[in-house]
Amino acid sequence: MRKIFLLLVVIALTFTSLSASTPTRADDSAPKYVGLDKDLKGITIRMANIGGGQYENMYKSIPMFEQKTGAKVEIVALLDGFAIDQKLKQDFATSAVDYDVAWDHTSFMAQYKDFLEDLNQYFTADELKAFSPAIIKSSTIDGKLLLIPRHADISAFHYRTDLFEDPKIQAAFEKETGKKLAVPTTLEEVDTIARFMVKGGYVKYGYGMAGKEEALNGRFFEMLFASGGQYLTDKYEPAFNSAIGIKVANLLRGWYKDGIIAKDTPNLVWDGDAANFCNGSVAMKLEWYGWYSYFQDPKSCATIAGKFGLARGFKGFAGEGQRPTGWAGAHAFSIPKAAKQKEAAAQLIKFLTSEAVAYDEAKLGFLPVRDDVWTRIINDAAASKVPLDKQRLELARIQVSEDFKTPPLIAEWIPISNIVYPTIQKIMLGDTSAEDGLNTAAKDARKILEDAGYYKK
Repeated sequence: MRKIFLLLVVIALTFTSLSASTPTRADDSAPKYVGLDKDLKGITIRMANIGGGQYENMYKSIPMFEQKTGAKVEIVALLDGFAIDQKLKQDFATSAVDYDVAWDHTSFMAQYKDFLEDLNQYFTADELKAFSPAIIKSSTIDGKLLLIPRHADISAFHYRTDLFEDPKIQAAFEKETGKKLAVPTTLEEVDTIARFMVKGGYVKYGYGMAGKEEALNGRFFEMLFASGGQYLTDKYEPAFNSAIGIKVANLLRGWYKDGIIAKDTPNLVWDGDAANFCNGSVAMKLEWYGWYSYFQDPKSCATIAGKFGLARGFKGFAGEGQRPTGWAGAHAFSIPKAAKQKEAAAQLIKFLTSEAVAYDEAKLGFLPVRDDVWTRIINDAAASKVPLDKQRLELARIQVSEDFKTPPLIAEWIPISNIVYPTIQKIMLGDTSAEDGLNTAAKDARKILEDAGYYKK
């Protein structure tokens, strides 16, 4: 918990200093590549990567690395975040690791910590200065740097401007509710507007969300803490089965039962969830910044390109501790202890997280973890003719500095998630009550934590 507090403090300081400075580039030189200074001829570097969506664009830069260093890079796995997590856990448990670079994430890394190299061995202090100190801190357990960050994750509230600004819809909403139609800032308002949109036939689904794996547990976690609730107490006692947790779970049940969210929500993770917004089926949702260029591109999302806005995450249910959403973390790269080409792997990671490659990824909408890249995209946005290009960066800085909240940084986060998300699914489907389901999940989660030694005196 102390690590989370430090993470928030340092991020706030980092982005305060960024916002206080004039966003002008010190020089006009091109962004720089690193990791190309060693001769790696004859070496094959194997990677297990996250894939899908916008993630794979970065890998188009790998041929440059191969050409400059003489190495060959072989991608042996390209899976979504949950599938790659399952692969890594199985490979680590069965000593089946046959790759040198592995995908990682601040929310997942604790469960891999015994199988990963300390990257302090391969990165100098000067090299690490380029990255957000807060995220480097969140990437360190017991003094060991377990990953090098690729980009940060936090969700903005996405909403369809073509719906919210339609005079007929505005008039109908005011007639039905007595209030002006405006971008919702609380969970109650999200519920009211989502139901109105579906009831009036203005859109197929009022709200969109992923409904399986850690994606569902994370959104539940987010609505819970935004409503003043806790997932775990400071003493690691499960608390998600509180009255607030039950209220959030019942909301999700109501959304599913009443068709506010898609009927296949329990089968959706990030790509499927994003597709529903892209094709115009969804009025509003929380979504990661990395989808921005995809949504804005008429070639990929003709229905909504130029027809959506971004806002700060909504606050949860009214009550003590109410705050904006802000479930957050960072995607990254690690080197397994079983890797055969560790030095070469480090060079590849340096290249993929260099200013030049990170800048290309940031232009897609991903949030940078390097200050030099932040400077460049702020300059770019200032010159853009699309107002939302600049607004999203201003919004991102506010969210990262004020709303950024990681899940509990413990190895048991994913095992507990694997108990909670099926429970939320059962509640949504009406197979169990919110109270009974969450109480049972809390008991099972406590057993995991007890077996891990959290309650030893």
